[in-house]
Amino acid sequence: MKTSPFRSLLLIIFLLPSTSFAQNFLSGGQVHGNFQFDGAYYATDSKLGITDSTLDGKIFRMNGFGNLIYTNGKFEAGLRFEAYLPPLAGFDQQYDGVGIPYFYIKYKWDNLELTAGNFYEQFGNGIIMRSYEEWQLGYDNSIRGFRAKFQPLDGITLIGLIGTQRYYWEPYKDANRGIVKGFDAEFFLNEMFKGMKDSKTIIILGGSFVSNYEKVKTKNITRDTTIYQYKLPNNVAAYAGRMNIIHGNFNFAAEYAYKINNPSAMNNYIYKNGEVLFTTLSYSRKGLGITLSGKRIDNMSYKSKSSELGNMLDINYLPPLTKQHTYSLATLYPYATQPNGEMGIQGQVMYTIPKKSKLGGKYGTKIELNYSNIYSIDKQPVAPEIPVDSTGTKGYKSDFFKLGGDKYFEDFDIVLTKKINKKWKVILSYIYQVYNIDVIEGHAGEPKVYANTGIADITYKITPTKSLRLEYQQLFTRQDRGNWVMGLLEFNIAPKWFFTVMDEYNYGNPDKDKQIHYYNANFAYVKGPTRISLGYGKQRKGLLCVGGVCRPVPASNGFTITISSQF
Repeated sequence: MKTSPFRSLLLIIFLLPSTSFAQNFLSGGQVHGNFQFDGAYYATDSKLGITDSTLDGKIFRMNGFGNLIYTNGKFEAGLRFEAYLPPLAGFDQQYDGVGIPYFYIKYKWDNLELTAGNFYEQFGNGIIMRSYEEWQLGYDNSIRGFRAKFQPLDGITLIGLIGTQRYYWEPYKDANRGIVKGFDAEFFLNEMFKGMKDSKTIIILGGSFVSNYEKVKTKNITRDTTIYQYKLPNNVAAYAGRMNIIHGNFNFAAEYAYKINNPSAMNNYIYKNGEVLFTTLSYSRKGLGITLSGKRIDNMSYKSKSSELGNMLDINYLPPLTKQHTYSLATLYPYATQPNGEMGIQGQVMYTIPKKSKLGGKYGTKIELNYSNIYSIDKQPVAPEIPVDSTGTKGYKSDFFKLGGDKYFEDFDIVLTKKINKKWKVILSYIYQVYNIDVIEGHAGEPKVYANTGIADITYKITPTKSLRLEYQQLFTRQDRGNWVMGLLEFNIAPKWFFTVMDEYNYGNPDKDKQIHYYNANFAYVKGPTRISLGYGKQRKGLLCVGGVCRPVPASNGFTITISSQF
């Protein structure tokens, strides 16, 4: 078997301690890392629809990883071992197996950094380039290749990269996906020009260019029993410009991106160009923070494989502009960014009523307001006889400033945090959501969900190290699965022990056979950098979303264990 040069180089680095050269090289070096093991033992459950056939006889499943990093002065090398035996329920079964999908070497000079192997990178807001890993989602689009970062002058940072993205365990030498090339430049004007160093206004400008080369020349598509052959572009390029202006308590940031026509499975193989505008204006001072954001996304799915429909192989990242809720029922209807077109706004206000005031009381009171609203974009036929989004056409025309007629998501919430005294702390929340389940989850024909959720989170501090936390949540809706109620009791013995019992009850489900209690019991033990948690219970079906990227989570029942540590 032929060994790749990257693997050979890493073997030389880690396996040469028998030589005098390696002994000198390794002296003064440090090794650190972390690992995590997630295991589950699944049980059948007729009410949840879990049978022996759905489990495929694989009732015990596990995901695990371990990172090992060696540093010595300006040199760094690392690798990550992963095992999915088989993957946990909800993770793509293409992960099944073990191996080392991530390894790299890095060297830094005074103003130059070179990386060979796997790496993660982001240009600006990530609108045309973001590679990252999210363990909870089973998402990893790391790039294997070469990257250089260079700072030729004060205030100037240049980044260039080339490589191929990870696609589960598919070998890179047989890569059925594109080669990604990118360049980014950022200019911190206050450091570049002496006359601006003492300016009260800070200005940062940036620009990016990314290209994906995929060996795809034609695509055969059957429509109405007729086979059509479409010629696809080998190179798909995108570019972006951004700015960030800070003056006193104000901060204004904007980024615009443009992508040439990129027919793919994600947009029904249309030949329309794509674009994104993302803006944010914020104001902050002690006790007050205000943020206003807006975005417009038009045909901006950007993958290194034109036929890919899943989450993998995304070259870019599209910010969701919605609050990332943490309470259980508030996450029942999370928003997933729609790359084929959306317009949205978000406003956030965080205010602390001062201590010892009439409304603030002895400890002050925190108030948080959030509002998000996401719509489709306006789409008009390119010609009267051509339906919108028709394969092989330019897809549609769109007025940049005109909203479409379909609301995708709306979220209004208010959070009140109040420390009553040294013993009691209360967090009260109200959340109103409109959720287009047809678009976001693909439930064709189902009506929008209108949900009202109330949450009370009460903590009682028994002693300096012991506390009891009670959580009550109630969600009301006449759509989808109807009303929910959730209760949680958590006992903490800081800093080592955590015990939790909870129950989510879908009492309002129109199907009485699905009015199920999703009960769970968990405990965790922490010692230094190591954490062990065990749990038993049921998991409801739904979506798990992080930053607007989502994966379906199936219903499950059984035992879970997680062990994590770092060194």
